[in-house]
Amino acid sequence: MAVAAALLFVSLLIVLWARTRPGYDPYGWLVWGKLTLHWKLDTNGAPSWKPMPYLFTLPYALAGHYALWLWMVTAVAVSLAGGIFAGRIAYRLTAQSGGPRYAAWGAALFAAGALFGIRDYTHFILSSQSDTMIVTTCLAAVDCQLSGRPRWALWMWVLGSLGRPEVWPFLGLFSIWAWIKEPAMRRQIVAGIASLPVLWFGIPALTAKTWFVAGHNAFNSPRAIKGGKIYGTFDRFLDLHVWPVWAAAVAALVLAAVRRERVTLLLGAGIVLWVVVEIAFALHGWPAVPRYLFQAVGVVAVLCGVFVGRVLTDLPRLFAARNMAWAGGAAAAVIIVALLVAVEPAAHQRYIIERHDLTHERARTAEFNGLSGVVNRLGASRMLDCAKINIPIEYQSVLAWYLDIKIGILYVNPSTLARHDSPFLNIYPTGNGWKVFTSNIPPADQARCSGLDRVFRG
Repeated sequence: MAVAAALLFVSLLIVLWARTRPGYDPYGWLVWGKLTLHWKLDTNGAPSWKPMPYLFTLPYALAGHYALWLWMVTAVAVSLAGGIFAGRIAYRLTAQSGGPRYAAWGAALFAAGALFGIRDYTHFILSSQSDTMIVTTCLAAVDCQLSGRPRWALWMWVLGSLGRPEVWPFLGLFSIWAWIKEPAMRRQIVAGIASLPVLWFGIPALTAKTWFVAGHNAFNSPRAIKGGKIYGTFDRFLDLHVWPVWAAAVAALVLAAVRRERVTLLLGAGIVLWVVVEIAFALHGWPAVPRYLFQAVGVVAVLCGVFVGRVLTDLPRLFAARNMAWAGGAAAAVIIVALLVAVEPAAHQRYIIERHDLTHERARTAEFNGLSGVVNRLGASRMLDCAKINIPIEYQSVLAWYLDIKIGILYVNPSTLARHDSPFLNIYPTGNGWKVFTSNIPPADQARCSGLDRVFRG
């Protein structure tokens, strides 16, 4: 409990320091929670339906506008916990091999560091996305299994499965094992698996045009791979981390194969299975964007830590047999330093990129705050009564949150907009504020739109 409380406190400090706001999808998830309280949930359109964030945003909606802060702190806290679980797994695998405590701690630190070094990982944490949270649930499931807590492992796999369908095969494999090895868990296994169709397909069946709305929305994504799907998916996978981390992970698997260390090899098999599933999804027509591969690369980070633990454990032992323990320690230190030196240029470049990204996200937060001011000063009801609102798509979920409406109401067909003859209340960012102006308003409706043409600065 002390660790959880500390993690929440640190996450709150990070949210306050970062001064960023969620991305497009999280605002949509917050809208889901708010609309559900009014019995108006609509899961058509973007963001694509996924149950896991809804499990949080629904109760958070009871807190009103504070739901935004509750979600941000939760997303950051759960995502940061991934580093703890990655470290615990690497620590445990090193300790189980008889390694000294300093080797296990070294493995843990490298695993956590490699996890947060995944390309764009901190961006998705600070924008309160769910992908980094799902990395945590998957790593937590592995850690719980290694800790002899299969029931907790089951529900971590279930929670991850409610966030991404790529987790389903892992839940299925674990359930088969637990059904045989842990008969007392069978009711929980049935309940956990049964929750998937109910939450993934049952809710959309009641609130969307099709029960398969999540899969339907994933087609024709502009972020889909152009060209060869197999090579493209694998290329995106490899691009998520730097070559020294990949080399360390491969070395860990080679050593595990020589030593017949089943757990480490199973982690490697899990990476392969995840990538294969993502390739299958890409071939099916779904986008296979890089963040859908975070979970597999998170396990690569663990293997990097395991390699460090092996180096710190095995080299001193090897040289100690020849009465040269000091040489083994020196050799281990050289390898670790070489790994750090190899990673440093890419790590520095990532740091620069993340600093620029943070500046951009803070500017975007200022835009969102300005948009909130627009709604407060003009009035949500007046804006909605005037005409259909036209706002750039990247702001639609944010405005829907401020207006307490479903996002679909704000969608404007590009062909309709191109005709320049439909009545609109247009809202566009100006770089230092917002411009609100009407267009093509019929004379009979102009009174309703009176006073809405405004420019807001700051």
